[in-house]
Amino acid sequence: MDTNDYVKYLTETLLGYLEAPKEERKKRKRERKMAKDPFLYRWFGIVPYYYYRSFKQKRKKGNR
Repeated sequence: MDTNDYVKYLTETLLGYLEAPKEERKKRKRERKMAKDPFLYRWFGIVPYYYYRSFKQKRKKGNR
């Protein structure tokens, strides 16, 4: 990839983002955030996430 092509691509991408309405950018950001896995699951696998959820459910049942 030539340097000029790369600069052209970056410019087009940046302008596309800047020209989008503010509401559309916020909507896109919210959708990206919702699609992500929780931090514990993403970095450490399912085991810590499972323990966290179990602890949270037990604590919730204890308050009733």
